[in-house]
Amino acid sequence: MESQEYLLAEARRYGYVEGEEVWLRAFMQLPARRVGQVKESADASLVYFAQRFELFRGKVEDLLRKIEEAENKGSFLMKAQHLKDQVASYDALGDFEALYRRLTEAEEAVKVTVNRNREKNLATKINLIQEAGELKNTVDWAGASEKVKELRQVWIKTGPVEKQLTEELETRFQAAVDSFFAARKQFQAEKKAMVNRVYDKYKELIHKSEALQNSNEFEETTRKLKQLQQEWKDVDGSLPRKQANDLWTRFRAAHNHFFERLKVHINTRRPETVSGGGVSGSAEDNLARKRALVAEATALLDQPMGQAVTRAKELQAAWKQVGPVRGEESDRVWEQFLAACDKVFELSALEHFVRKRQASGLDVSTPEEQYNVRAQALRDFIKSDKQEQEVLEQNLDKLSNAPGNDAFRTMLQGKIRTFQRKIRTKTELIELLRQRLVA
Repeated sequence: MESQEYLLAEARRYGYVEGEEVWLRAFMQLPARRVGQVKESADASLVYFAQRFELFRGKVEDLLRKIEEAENKGSFLMKAQHLKDQVASYDALGDFEALYRRLTEAEEAVKVTVNRNREKNLATKINLIQEAGELKNTVDWAGASEKVKELRQVWIKTGPVEKQLTEELETRFQAAVDSFFAARKQFQAEKKAMVNRVYDKYKELIHKSEALQNSNEFEETTRKLKQLQQEWKDVDGSLPRKQANDLWTRFRAAHNHFFERLKVHINTRRPETVSGGGVSGSAEDNLARKRALVAEATALLDQPMGQAVTRAKELQAAWKQVGPVRGEESDRVWEQFLAACDKVFELSALEHFVRKRQASGLDVSTPEEQYNVRAQALRDFIKSDKQEQEVLEQNLDKLSNAPGNDAFRTMLQGKIRTFQRKIRTKTELIELLRQRLVA
């Protein structure tokens, strides 16, 4: 508490008593004005109004301290202006001009800060509008939906801009968000339509297969079913995994049913033993039997790998027992059988490699992680195969055309074809695994 002498001196400096009234001297082009009445004595009244000034000054000091410490200084702007307005009407005796000057300086500083912050807020909101506007072109709709939520939160937390810009910016941001959701809705509608088309196409192929599974036209039906299998591959659509598995199970069941009947049909035909211990029937029967072996070998990829490898070797042995097939179809059916068996053996080797890595601590819990590990391993194997192939091709190029090199040349060419087949098989397995684990 200030001493009575000091307060009285300050009161006389800024005010005076006239008659029974206490007056504040003129300042800042404001005229002198009455602030109160004399009660007990003139000096006591002067001290009283000096004490009121100290209370007012305390409010000003407290506000200035809060402004200095605050991060959001703009929230105190109205309070500073309110105290400035009180300077001309507050009943007290003291240096109001000094307080007014300090409040004015603080007000101007706050306005500068507010304007600077509003410029930053404007830049932030323009960037948010641009980011929101670009999201409608995304291919990752789930990730983009989360991004929209983030942008909305940032928008809400971003401070104000100039009033005349507020409505325009809000409208632009909301338009960008609405545009994103409209694009997402259209994508989902198109995706649903595509899924329905894929589903309908698979169902059509299943119905056609089931209509043929009990046919006794074995040669013609085998050809038709092989065509349906190719059409199934050509659909190349993605469905929910359980739905896709259920459809594939029905499709495969119809084909397996027919080819089991085909094997029974062939086995019940009277075979004719030929040289070399093989079994020979007509060229048509031999082709049908080989196609049945191709179909069974192709289906092995859906069995446990241990069983699949064993059965693939049995099918290879059975292939040797089937009689010859003439013409281009012989090479075609052999390539199909070879490719189907290659996939089984390559996939078995891949799974063995992955199991070893998992035993060493590799964590592959999600389907996407399972695919990534297997796809990367296959890419590494392909790279190694290509290097081996390049070495063989370089050796072949360096080989002279001398007749004595014919056998070696033939061997090199055969090995090159083997590596080409290995690379092709691994490449197809990458796509197969993608469809199974990711699509």
